[in-house]
Amino acid sequence: MPPNLALELAHAVVLVNDVDAMVDFYCRVLGFEVTDRGPLARLGDDQEIVFLSMSAEHHHQIAFITGADAGQAGRVNHLAFRSSGSVADLRALLSVLEATEEVTAIRPVTHGNAWSVYFSDPEGNGIEVFLDTPWHVAQPQAHSLDLGRGDEEIRQWTEETFGHEPEFGPMDEYRARRRAELGTG
Repeated sequence: MPPNLALELAHAVVLVNDVDAMVDFYCRVLGFEVTDRGPLARLGDDQEIVFLSMSAEHHHQIAFITGADAGQAGRVNHLAFRSSGSVADLRALLSVLEATEEVTAIRPVTHGNAWSVYFSDPEGNGIEVFLDTPWHVAQPQAHSLDLGRGDEEIRQWTEETFGHEPEFGPMDEYRARRRAELGTG
């Protein structure tokens, strides 16, 4: 039986050919703003990722990763589902995924601002299910997450691991700052 995660589609990550053209279009035509940008080298890759949002509540609603094959239409890298559940629910999801034969590429990860489980569905589409942490952390960031730890241990480890980052701070303060920047609060 699946855990009670109450999922909400949170963002999409798209592979693109021309990241600057895509950023220009989404910002100029649709009204998004770049919230973070950086090389995926920190995550073991030579691509770049650009995060965009038009909401103070969401660090990113869409992200673009460079590296799509020339002439190839953009592809969705993964769909991300925000959960209102708990770390225990994320653990239960991990157990279900590990017992499901057609699920592959299961990776528990933390980005500092989220505790996530990444996996591929039966057709190879990327899925992320995540819980928000109490902190904002500039992206991209990623560390393996040991969901075998207790809830408080995960919280403390996350704070210790990302607490030295220049933009590390309470998520409520980040959202208030974004609302002020967007003129929505």
